Amino acid sequence: MNSKKNEDEELKQKILAGLDLAYKRLIEYKRAKNSVLVVMKGEEIVHVRPEELEG
Repeated sequence: MNSKKNEDEELKQKILAGLDLAYKRLIEYKRAKNSVLVVMKGEEIVHVRPEELEG
């Protein structure tokens, strides 16, 4: 049972690392193309310049 928890935690960490990398690459791409990100903020759709974001 303990081994299963370790495997699950390792998988979780890999998934989170992959999501973090994808986010960083998206920001780099948007900066290179001088393009805005379109995101949901609450119930509103907002356009955000990549320069306004960390990462």
